[in-house]
Amino acid sequence: MTKLSNRILNLPTSQTLAMAAKARALKLQGKDIISLSLGQPDFNTPDFIKEAAIHAINDNYNSYTPVNGYLELREAICTKFKRDNNLDYLENQIVVSTGAKQSLANVAMVLLNPGDEAILPAPYWVSYDAIVKLAEGVSVEIPTSIENDFKITPQQLEAAITPKTKLLFFNSPNNPSGSVYSEEEYRALAAVLKKHPNIYVISDEIYEHIIFEGKTFSFACIKEMYDRTITVNGVSKAFAMTGWRIGYIGAPEWIAKACTKMQGQITSGANCIAQRATITALQAPVSKIEYMVKEFHKRRDLVLQLLNEIKGLKINVPEGAFYVFPDVSYFFGKTIQGVKINTATDVASLLLEKANVATVTGDAFGAPNCLRLSYATSETQLKEAIGRIKSALAS
Repeated sequence: MTKLSNRILNLPTSQTLAMAAKARALKLQGKDIISLSLGQPDFNTPDFIKEAAIHAINDNYNSYTPVNGYLELREAICTKFKRDNNLDYLENQIVVSTGAKQSLANVAMVLLNPGDEAILPAPYWVSYDAIVKLAEGVSVEIPTSIENDFKITPQQLEAAITPKTKLLFFNSPNNPSGSVYSEEEYRALAAVLKKHPNIYVISDEIYEHIIFEGKTFSFACIKEMYDRTITVNGVSKAFAMTGWRIGYIGAPEWIAKACTKMQGQITSGANCIAQRATITALQAPVSKIEYMVKEFHKRRDLVLQLLNEIKGLKINVPEGAFYVFPDVSYFFGKTIQGVKINTATDVASLLLEKANVATVTGDAFGAPNCLRLSYATSETQLKEAIGRIKSALAS
């Protein structure tokens, strides 16, 4: 009999991390693996941020921090929210955590009771469902398709709501699809939510600066939704700081206090040096990271051009983040290189084993017809990887 808890036994493994680990293992065996699996910018952290961290070390920042983050950082986050999102938060509404993933988990843990439902527009980031499970909630998926740009409609949202609905997880620009909701689409969804005042929104805006047309919008900008929205963000993606592990929320004060209480019993405050560096990152003008966004835009266009040359793939045009999410259902029921393909997982396995390219199955994101490819790598690698994919699927 196992001695492990049901909680951990029922918890799914992160498919993105699992595929990345498998790719690393194959590389160690000497295989020439190109990984398009991890959502990690391939840029170095900007020098001005690294210099701030070095100054913090030399200034002897080495002690425990306040659980909810240094006051100076929380003030910088408030300024950032006003500058970039036109959102008014006070420092006591901010909680800094060890990555946006912990921010999301904190919110779910303090709001969900056993049996409460959380709506997940699919495709969704892999950890949303796992976080809901850990909080003993129930995930309710709203399916979408590539034909409607992987966006839910107000009618679908209304149909998914029950008396048990407590949370809506919302992510734009979206991981894995790259889709971006317009202000008009936000307001149409908010019109539904206004009729259900007991539902709260987790607005995951981690990719807000990686957008190729226009500007992102925030749920909390809608007056009637401000007190029901938890805005989640961090520095991993836009500032190429994935390993620094800094995320944060802006939320109603009672939710922020609850998240601080939760965090105080699990990790305490986030890394002190990373926090000091994040102050510098957030105080800098957004123009200082535009070179990365321009490069992602260029890569997106290249990847779309190359993928559109592969027969059978259905592609939409992602407007943000750094992923493409092709529909690969054309290949279901076919045999490729002696392998019978029934699912997107089969396609991902085929590409890893026959083409030495690591992707992530759409099953992990609640979209079983698709594959996620990250283009957060060099153009040379992207051309080689997609060339391999084309050869493997053509055979």
